[in-house]
Amino acid sequence: MSATFLFSFVIVYFLLLLGVAWYTSRNSNNDSFFIGNRNSNWMLVSFGMIGTSLSGVTFVSVPGTVGANGFGYFQVVMGYFIGYFVVAYVLLPLYYRLNLTSIYNYLQQRFGYTAYKTGALFFIISRVLGATARLYLVINVLQLFILNNMHIPFWLTAFVILLMILLYTFEGGVKTIVFTDTLQTTFMLTGLVVCVIYIMNNLNLSFTGTVHSLTEKGYTKIINTDVKSAGFFLKQIIGGMFITIGMTGLDQEMMQKNISVKNLKDSKKNMITFSIVLVIVNLLFLLLGGLLYLFAQAKNITIKGDDLFPTIALNYLPSIISIIFIIGLISALFPSADGALTALTSSFCIDILGIKRRTDINEKQRRSTRLMVHFIFAGIFFLAVMIFKWIDDKSIIDIILKVAGYTYGPLLALFSFGILTKRQLGEGINVLLICIASPVACFFLDRYSTTIFNGYKIGIELLLINGLITFMCLWLISKPATGKTGVNT
Repeated sequence: MSATFLFSFVIVYFLLLLGVAWYTSRNSNNDSFFIGNRNSNWMLVSFGMIGTSLSGVTFVSVPGTVGANGFGYFQVVMGYFIGYFVVAYVLLPLYYRLNLTSIYNYLQQRFGYTAYKTGALFFIISRVLGATARLYLVINVLQLFILNNMHIPFWLTAFVILLMILLYTFEGGVKTIVFTDTLQTTFMLTGLVVCVIYIMNNLNLSFTGTVHSLTEKGYTKIINTDVKSAGFFLKQIIGGMFITIGMTGLDQEMMQKNISVKNLKDSKKNMITFSIVLVIVNLLFLLLGGLLYLFAQAKNITIKGDDLFPTIALNYLPSIISIIFIIGLISALFPSADGALTALTSSFCIDILGIKRRTDINEKQRRSTRLMVHFIFAGIFFLAVMIFKWIDDKSIIDIILKVAGYTYGPLLALFSFGILTKRQLGEGINVLLICIASPVACFFLDRYSTTIFNGYKIGIELLLINGLITFMCLWLISKPATGKTGVNT
């Protein structure tokens, strides 16, 4: 199948998104952009969040991990599942009770402006790095398997895709993304299911036969009992739980969609439903990974890792499956980038610039500022994607988890310190310095962990370690509460 023909489906898909964006952004305003006028349907939000959470990393990388780690990634998924309940029953009630537009306003009410700005700053850094790493992975797949054959340079591909995202998000924001994410999740899951069914039929395997074959090859192994390994099951489960609390519950992008739901009850239903479906979907991706390795062995294909799925889908499967793969891939690309771009714009405008607090500007000026910030972040995304291309690291999923460990640790500490204690931090630069120093200390701990801890390798639990160090340092600079201060948590 020609690259031009495949690329035409990317264009048609984008035009569909643009049509949805035009329809949903009519009569929109700043509240539509930031929180969808608090009128989003919880079922749409729940379904659309699947696409945002999975992204291109899950679509491409998770199946590729099966060859080396079996179903070991499911240990992390079990941790995710626990974490979503913490978000639903601890954090969401807090956000709704305080009627927050930006979740970092909680830090302002609890500790003051320094903690508030620090929390927002760490979210911005983390989301820029995480979102652009995911974006790079998918753009790179499109580039290698389609656009290189059309002699289109990587920079132009990245520029055009970001322009597409900018066009359908700059007006409607969250109000638009709730609908586009639902559409994109549908296409992505359709691609997943079709690929699983086709490969099973091609290998003449029933579901039972598939499980048996995967078990024989050792691909279905989940639990890792090696205490010193980075994949030790307790580390993976606990780490996965705190990754979810940090990357979902303390993340403006994910919570922006949740708090756009009408009320707390529906928002909780959204989170619990989403967590159950996400477990099932991740199992399907692992099943697909096992099938891809069985297919590769049957056809003498030596490709492994991130390149396995795109190589087989675009070179060894029928044209219709290749088309479905491309649609599924770009459906995994857009939700992780459009939501991040919108959330970063919202956080910077509300938390850093304070446009909702300012009385010296009108609604029209707020809109102009929002649009300018949106364009600037699109430019930052472009530069970050080009840097990832220059680095050319193949382990994007490892980069994302590392970034989360370093940047969400201070956020986890700030929120947990506010919720679990009654102590006050006060104003001053000490909070910011601690939140910077802790990730730096964790960097050295991570790098020399095998030497310091007699062979023990720090893995996904890096976020928890970072959070604990930050929490203890915050305790040292804090003071007992005097009278009624902050918010009642």
